[in-house]
Amino acid sequence: MSYELPGDGRYSLGMRIFRAAQAIGTLSVLLAMVGCSQQISGTAQRDSTSAPLALSVDGYGIVAGYDDAPARIEIFTEPQCRHCSDLQRDFGDALHYHVNVGSLQITYRPLTFMDDDYDGYSSTVANALFLAAQTPVSGVGPSGSQFQRFVEELWVNQDAGGPAFTPDELRDMASGAGMPDPIANTVARDEEAVDIAEMEDANFGFLFDIDPVQTGTPTVFDLEAGEKLDIYDDDWLDNLVQS
Repeated sequence: MSYELPGDGRYSLGMRIFRAAQAIGTLSVLLAMVGCSQQISGTAQRDSTSAPLALSVDGYGIVAGYDDAPARIEIFTEPQCRHCSDLQRDFGDALHYHVNVGSLQITYRPLTFMDDDYDGYSSTVANALFLAAQTPVSGVGPSGSQFQRFVEELWVNQDAGGPAFTPDELRDMASGAGMPDPIANTVARDEEAVDIAEMEDANFGFLFDIDPVQTGTPTVFDLEAGEKLDIYDDDWLDNLVQS
């Protein structure tokens, strides 16, 4: 596994300038990551159907899991990043488990730097994530664990460089993740749930602050320790939830 970078493998503060001023500027970043394994450990403590789901305070992240979870992380991810897909393949089940039992809270912060514009593949997926986090009129919203499954569906079925998912495909993946029908239908709608340009700028700003040198996706940040996690280590998640 390695870090996914836009275009020729270069991504930095210049990308923010590009988004704001439509100028092209890049900073070279490339990390090679080793293969990952999956281990699930822990004891169930919560009703696995009720892990909450909400927007982050700033409005540009989606928070899955309990606020009092002992481990809290941010995952910076790009829908066309193949190594972000690898992260979900290797650790998606374990992430789902720990959100379920209340041992982990995840804030997903999407990025869309691999799109040519704000209406491409990555933007469609990012917007679908925010649509899924909306509370429907019925009041029956998805759980945090269902949202994690939806993330897995989106990234494992990734078609990097291909056409954006159709509404029917988005609906099927939301349903496959166990989301209620009203949410699955909401995800399939062609409506804006977040300003993609503002989200990109804000989330990249957070990412750049975490690591202005090796800036890329996937990046996992430990909110409790205030440090970037070493996901080269196959046991990073086990170590996190057991610490």
